[in-house]
Amino acid sequence: QVQLVESGGGLVQPGGSLRLSCAASGIISSINVMGWSRQAPGKEREFVALISSVGAPVYADSVKGRFTISGDNAKSTVYLQMNSLSSEDTAVYYCFVNRGGQQFWGQGTQVTVSS
Repeated sequence: QVQLVESGGGLVQPGGSLRLSCAASGIISSINVMGWSRQAPGKEREFVALISSVGAPVYADSVKGRFTISGDNAKSTVYLQMNSLSSEDTAVYYCFVNRGGQQFWGQGTQVTVSS
């Protein structure tokens, strides 16, 4: 099993920035993808970004140019730097990892963009 703990969510004003973190623990060998999805109130969960052991990071069109995903292998942690936030980014953000054909999810962290 893989355990994921997200942090860094909160309330931010429009135009502001937040940095989310997701730390993985447990059986973390062979993790080949780490990423983020989000779910806004009344909407389905949607993909945000991912980083893999091969290839460039992948982003949803809605966050390209504003969000940056990065990873720290030594800490088994993935980050999501979010800039130029708007109310449209308000959601619960979930971290996920892929390992050996399985996908694991964190509990989520709330991001609220409001003045």
